[in-house]
Amino acid sequence: MVSTGHALSSLRVRRLFLAAAKAEKEVRRGLIVQARARDADEPSATAVRYGLTASKKIGNAVARNRARRRMRAAAEEILPLEGCAGFDYVMIGRVHTGPRPWDKLKGDLRSALKALHKQPQEENSHE
Repeated sequence: MVSTGHALSSLRVRRLFLAAAKAEKEVRRGLIVQARARDADEPSATAVRYGLTASKKIGNAVARNRARRRMRAAAEEILPLEGCAGFDYVMIGRVHTGPRPWDKLKGDLRSALKALHKQPQEENSHE
């Protein structure tokens, strides 16, 4: 699951954001993370792709831009190491994304990734 240095690229097409929205989702105080496994025949099947979004619910343009900058910095630091190859991630900003302490925001992303990629057999291994 966790490996080092996956190639990282960004999602730019709306249909890819919508496809990730239909997949798994984890909500944390600092952000929401949606993840979708890509088909093996899609181009760049080994890269980790991510997209960012922040709606007007967060606040004015300054607040939305700050939330996106912080999510982008966290993604570029964490996703190459803890993201799974062949996955698309969409991070959605929340009201708490901007003012959240940096370590806690990164912790939110890490815990969301861990929950999204939790293997079903791990839950039953304590028998």
